[in-house]
Amino acid sequence: MKRTWFRSMTGIRNRGMNPQGFHVSQLKFYLLLVPLSLLMLLPIVFIFANAFKPPDELYAYPPRFWVMRPTLKNFQDLFSSMSTSGVPVSRYLFNSVVVTVVTVAASAVVSSLAAFALSKKRFRLKQALFTINTLALMFVPIAVSIPRFLVIEKLGLLDTFWVHVLPVLAMPVGVFLIKQFIDGVPDEIIEAAYMDGASDVRVYWSIILPMIKPAIATIAILTFQAAWNNAETSTLYINQESLKTFVFYLSTLTSSSSGANTVAGQGIAAASALIMFIPNLLIFVIMQSQVMSTMSRSGLK
Repeated sequence: MKRTWFRSMTGIRNRGMNPQGFHVSQLKFYLLLVPLSLLMLLPIVFIFANAFKPPDELYAYPPRFWVMRPTLKNFQDLFSSMSTSGVPVSRYLFNSVVVTVVTVAASAVVSSLAAFALSKKRFRLKQALFTINTLALMFVPIAVSIPRFLVIEKLGLLDTFWVHVLPVLAMPVGVFLIKQFIDGVPDEIIEAAYMDGASDVRVYWSIILPMIKPAIATIAILTFQAAWNNAETSTLYINQESLKTFVFYLSTLTSSSSGANTVAGQGIAAASALIMFIPNLLIFVIMQSQVMSTMSRSGLK
């Protein structure tokens, strides 16, 4: 009798505190979250509006938030323009897409394999390697730019496609985050798989990967943003214009040092900024549930 009463009271309390559908008690949260959501949407709306503004609205004073006469001229000018060396914009965009796709796929594989070895395998210097990876989280990229350049030069990667991919494959944060996830996989499951004759590859593919999908999605987002928005590689390690990426071209549109027309380039820059922003928005919207799962599990640990 007491157990039945306790369960019924617990169910009522849980439905009141966290109802599955709408409840009057949730109004206080909506009153706070809806204005905050609208405020956070303003920069996104501005990016979209700015890309479709004609030149007179881009330079209107006082500045206008909304576009009054939307036009596609900025996008037409963008894809009809060429760099000073005659390379079309579509080439820069193609390079960015290929580099980003290859980097995300390769980084997910390399990070998850390294994390699997550091978490579940036994070998010498295992703890030392993980400590080095953790220490690498302390260094910002600019702090290791000179050693990185020397290593890239010694490997013969200058002016090659792979200079965009190889230096960012093993992200320290990716290895660290995925290892924390794999640590939560029970050793008994892996030992049972080995007893049934499974190889390391089979354990990794059939057991580890399905259980760390949220972490893989989070690393995919981080790697995507790092590769898609990376102009440093094209600036420091690439001399051939045909191998540079779209974000590098975007940085030259309004640069007076490159001889560009800063006034005429504002409309093209606004259209380019929208093109750079949309993939970041889409990948986060598609994978946001996985990211939230990663954050909640990390918080529980």
